[in-house]
Amino acid sequence: MTAGDSNLPRVVARPYRDDSDFWRVRNLLIETYPITPTAFNWSTRRWDSQRFHRAEAALDPRWAEGIRLWETEGGRLVGVVSSENHSDFDAVLQVHPDYRHIEEEMLAWAEAHLAVPSQDGSKRRLLVSALDYDTPRRRLLERRGYEKTSQGVVSRRLRFGQRAIPQSRLAAGYTLRTTRPGDMGDCLGVAELLNAAFELSLDSLEEIRTFWAHSPSFRHDLDLVAEAPDGSLAAHVGVAYDPVTRCGIVEPVGTHPSHWRRGLALALLREGLRRLCVFAQRTARRWGRVTRTWTRATAWRPTSCMMPPAFRKPTGAAFGASGSRRATCLRFPRWAQR
Repeated sequence: MTAGDSNLPRVVARPYRDDSDFWRVRNLLIETYPITPTAFNWSTRRWDSQRFHRAEAALDPRWAEGIRLWETEGGRLVGVVSSENHSDFDAVLQVHPDYRHIEEEMLAWAEAHLAVPSQDGSKRRLLVSALDYDTPRRRLLERRGYEKTSQGVVSRRLRFGQRAIPQSRLAAGYTLRTTRPGDMGDCLGVAELLNAAFELSLDSLEEIRTFWAHSPSFRHDLDLVAEAPDGSLAAHVGVAYDPVTRCGIVEPVGTHPSHWRRGLALALLREGLRRLCVFAQRTARRWGRVTRTWTRATAWRPTSCMMPPAFRKPTGAAFGASGSRRATCLRFPRWAQR
């Protein structure tokens, strides 16, 4: 139990229980987006992926065991710890900014439950990301014996404003289209493309199928592919939109290595941003009729677009060339226990 600021309710920790907690964490991410710096907490799309990028839609109890929630005595969720890469001894801390005093307790739980023994068994190892601007988190890690590693990723944020999005032009012979609902060929094609693009084996037909069918943030009309002349999938850009925060999320972005340097990801990204603006306009108008709180100025474009952590330079280059020259780019160095 954490006391913290005497003006704040006391906070207690408990295990993750069921999918009602999935929605509570998701709502925490939405609530904290407008009151925290860029990329302070995850996007909803990234959280959706943790739950539904799986072969089966049913809740995996092993995944739930690696999650801990912190809530006030009145039941308000204010913090959560989870592991993004379940075999990579990592911990992700997400917290309401008013309750940063609980981070040390959150980190202590992660060290006890998510860390793994080193090769010689002399100590336990845990990786934690801390943004360059997050001095309190970095000081906490240093105080608890962590050191910055050479590993890390970047996140980019683009504020749309009133700037025009450049037209997308696909290379000759390629076709731009959306993924098809229930099409197992598309599921397999996207999985194979992403595995080749990132030189990993993280995606399977079954995982893509489950995510498409159950993720709250997934929409086929914002999920774009470039189809090669032989019918295979050459590039993929997924776009999500949260109507509450009016933020778009671009993830993933990948091109099969055999189709690199043809501007495919760039063309898809520009088309995705264009569709995002159109979709946001429709959504804003629909909300406006119900709540009467939208103004004409806010009903035309989303406020911003996030590109969550990316590992490959071609991905970042495409985002930079998509008309987002004023995008904020932030580094996520990873810190490891000594």
